[in-house]
Amino acid sequence: MVFDYVIVGGGSAGSVLARRLTDDPSVSVCLIEAGGEGRDRLIRTPAGVVAMLPGRPKINNWAYETVPQPGLDGRRGYQPRGKALGGSSAINAMLYVRGHPSDYDGWAAAGCPGWSWDEVLPWFRKAEANQRGADDLHGADGPLQVSDQPSPRPVSRAFIKAAAECQFPVNEDFNGPRQEGVGLYQVTQFHSGPAKGERCSAAAAYLHPVMAARPNLHVMTRTHATRILIEDGRATGIAWRRGRETGEVRARAEVILSGGAFNSPQLLMLSGIGPAAELSALGIPVVADRPGVGRNLQDHPDFILGWSSTDSDMFGIGMAGTGRLFRAWREWQRNRTGMLTTPFAEGGAFLKTDPALDRPDIQLHFVISIVDDHARKLHAGYGFSCHVCVLRPKSRGSVRLASADPLAAPAIDPAFFADPDDLAVMLKGTRITRRILSAPALAPYRARELYLSGEPDDDTLTSHIRARADTIYHPVGTCRMGNDEGAVVTPDLRLCGVDGLRVVDASVMPCLPGGNTNAPTIMIAERAASMILAARSTGAKAAA
Repeated sequence: MVFDYVIVGGGSAGSVLARRLTDDPSVSVCLIEAGGEGRDRLIRTPAGVVAMLPGRPKINNWAYETVPQPGLDGRRGYQPRGKALGGSSAINAMLYVRGHPSDYDGWAAAGCPGWSWDEVLPWFRKAEANQRGADDLHGADGPLQVSDQPSPRPVSRAFIKAAAECQFPVNEDFNGPRQEGVGLYQVTQFHSGPAKGERCSAAAAYLHPVMAARPNLHVMTRTHATRILIEDGRATGIAWRRGRETGEVRARAEVILSGGAFNSPQLLMLSGIGPAAELSALGIPVVADRPGVGRNLQDHPDFILGWSSTDSDMFGIGMAGTGRLFRAWREWQRNRTGMLTTPFAEGGAFLKTDPALDRPDIQLHFVISIVDDHARKLHAGYGFSCHVCVLRPKSRGSVRLASADPLAAPAIDPAFFADPDDLAVMLKGTRITRRILSAPALAPYRARELYLSGEPDDDTLTSHIRARADTIYHPVGTCRMGNDEGAVVTPDLRLCGVDGLRVVDASVMPCLPGGNTNAPTIMIAERAASMILAARSTGAKAAA
C-alpha cells in the first residue's frame, strides 16, 4: 500500500492531521493506530473514565509504569496513556486548558519562531467550537466542541466559594484574558447535535465524522507500528504488526509520528534514530545519531489531598450513592445530562505560591470523589479530593528503550523532584490547598481529612508528598523542537537528520505549558497540517 502520508498514532494530534490533510481530496493518508476505534460506550460516557484510567484491566489504555523514582521514595510511578483513536483525549478528564500566553512566547524566544502566543492563537481558535460563542480569544466553528459543564455538583461550587473566602479571585474562563483564579473548567464535550453530553475526543471531533466517507483516508486500527522504513537517509514508510500478521505501508511524501511523548521517541530509537551508543548496545543499527531523542521529558508532578464526606451527592462506594448512580444512568440514557456527564475534576484553580510571581505556578483540580493512587486504591463511602500540581517543573527526565522488542514498553523516567525547587513549590502549593479545603464554604461536606491532620511541619509534609505524589498525566518534550544541536525536530517539525519524517504531538514541546496539554497538542497538529499542506503546494508549484 502506498499513500502520500503515513501517520503513526491516531491520538489528539493524529486525528487532527488525518482530518485536515484529507480535507484536500487529492491527498491520500494512511493512519496507523495501535488501539481500537474509540467509539465504545466507556469513552463516549464522560464518567466512564473511572473504568479506564486505573488500567486494571487495560481498557483503551497503555497503562505504562515509570522506572523507580528516587524523588518518590523509590516507587514506580503510573503513566496512563490513551490507546484508541482519540488517544489520551479518549480517557482524560476532558478539561480544555491552553496554558498561559507567556508559555508560547517562551517557546519562540527559545529558538522556535512561529510559536509565540499571537502566532498560535489562530490555531486554537480554528480548532474550537465554544458553547459561549466566538470572540477575540475563542472560536465557534471548529470541530472540537468546548462546553460548560452540564451538571456540576454543589460541592464543586462550594470549592470555588471556599477559595474566594481565602481571597483568591473567581475566574469564569481560564482561557480568557487572565488565567489566575478559581472556577469551573470548560470541557471537551458535545454541547449540541445528536452526541450532546458525550465526550468530544479528538477522534469524535475530527476523525469519526469523515472516516467512512473519504476514499483518500485509510485507517488501520489495532495495528502496531514497529519500525520506520528508511532508505538513503529518507523515511519511506512504516513496518507494522497486527497479531501474527506483519506488513509495510509506504509514504510518497512524508511519514509523520504522532505517538506522543513516550511512543514517538520509542519508535525513532527502534528505527535507529537516537543516542548512538544506547542503540548500538541494544544491537540496533544506527541511522542517525540524535542524542536528544527521548531526552527533555517533562511532566507535571501532582499531589492529592482528600476528605471523606457525609454527603453522598458525589461518586463513591455506598448504598445511598448506588441508588443515585442508577438514577443518573437513566437520566444519561434519556437526555445526556446528570452526574455521568462529569469530568470528575469539575473545579480548578491557577494560583501563585508567591504574590510577587508574574503568573500562576500551581494548578488545582477539585474532584468529586476520593481519588487515591489514580483510582486504583478504593475507599468506602464518599468524599472529595484536590490535586495540586507544579506548573513549570525544573526537573528533566527521559524515555529510553528497555529492549529492542517493539512491543515492549519504553523505560520512562520523569525524574520527579530531581530539582529541589519543584518540591519547594509543591510544599507551598499543598499548604495553600489545605487552607482552601478547610474554609467555611466546604464545612457541610467535610468529615475527615485522609492521611494528614492538623498543621504538619515541612518534614512531615515532605514525607507524605514523596510517598504519594505522581503524575497529573502531562508528559511532553522528548522530541523537542528548536534550532540548536540538541533539538530533535526543527520549528516546522521536520526531523533533524532524516528527510521525509516529521513528529507532530506533545513530544515536540520544548517546555511544558502552564496547564493541561490536550488543547495545546490539538493546536500543534492544526498548525502542522497547514505547514504540511503549504509545503506540498510549494513543492508542486516548483515541480511544475
